[in-house]
Amino acid sequence: MAGNPGAAERADVYTRITAEIIAAIEAGAGAWRMPWHHDGTAVTRPANVESARRYRGINTLALWIAAHVAGYSDGIWGTYRQWQAAGAQVRKGERATTVVLWKEVRARDDEDGSEDGDGRRRMFARAFSVFNRAQVDGFEPKPGPSPVPAACERLARAEAFFDALRIPMVEGNFRPHYRIREDRIYMPPPEAFTDPAARAGTLMHEAGHATGAKHRLDRKFGERFTRHTLALEECAAELTASYILADLGVAHHPRPDHAAYVASWLAALKDEPRAIFTAAGKAQQAADWMHAQQPRAEEQAA
Repeated sequence: MAGNPGAAERADVYTRITAEIIAAIEAGAGAWRMPWHHDGTAVTRPANVESARRYRGINTLALWIAAHVAGYSDGIWGTYRQWQAAGAQVRKGERATTVVLWKEVRARDDEDGSEDGDGRRRMFARAFSVFNRAQVDGFEPKPGPSPVPAACERLARAEAFFDALRIPMVEGNFRPHYRIREDRIYMPPPEAFTDPAARAGTLMHEAGHATGAKHRLDRKFGERFTRHTLALEECAAELTASYILADLGVAHHPRPDHAAYVASWLAALKDEPRAIFTAAGKAQQAADWMHAQQPRAEEQAA
C-alpha cells in the first residue's frame, strides 16, 4: 500500500528544519550563543519581498540561521517567482532556504498534523523555498523606512514596552526569575548587567515566562512533550524575547544560564523534531500578546 505523500513531506519539513536548528545550537554551544541571538539590525526582522509582511514563528528562526550562516546583511526574502515578479532574478546555483506555510485542518483529516498542545486544533506545514535579497540580481528596492532611532531611544522603548505589559516586577538582590504563584518577576538592579541591552533581554525573557500564566495565555505543551516541558518553556521564553527585541531593534545576547539549558534543548529537539515548531509557535503567541498590550497611537497622543 502506498504511503501518505503529504505526511511524508511534512515529516521531512520538520526533520530538515529541526536538523538545521540543532546544527546551529551545537555550533554555538561553546560560547552559549544560540540561533535566536541577534544584533537587532534589519536582518533580524525578516520580511517577504512581495507582501512586506514579517515572517513569523519557526520561519523567523529558520531565516535567522540562514542569514547568519551565509552572512546576509538584508532581511528581505521571497520565492523564486516572487523575485521574478519584483523584476529580479535569482542567481544560478544559489541555495534556497526552507520556510513553512501553516494550514488548519480537522483532526480526522490529518493524523500527522501538529497540535497546539490542548488538542483543539491541528495544523500542518507546507514547505516553500525562499531566497535572500543578497542572492538575486536586478532588484530595485522601494524607498527605505525612516532612520533607525538611536540606541538609547530603542532601549527606552523597550522599557516602555515592558511597562505596558503590567506584569508586576521587583528589583533587588535577586537572580532574575518569574514566580508563578505570585505572578511576579524578580530582577537584579540595572548595574548588575553588563549593558542595558542585556537587562532588556533578561527582562523580556522573564516576561515571556509570565505570558504563560493561566490568566494570560495559559501555556501548555501537551502530553507529547511532557518529558521536555521545562526545556521547551525556557526555549519559548528565549524565543519570545528574541522576537520582541528584534521588533524593537535591540540586540539579544546569550544569558549566563544558557549553559544549563543547552543539553536539554538539544535532547528535546533530537527526541521530537516537532518540539522546536511548538516552542516557536508558543513564543509567537506570547510576542503577539505582548504587542496587543501596547497603547494604540491615539491613546499615546491623548
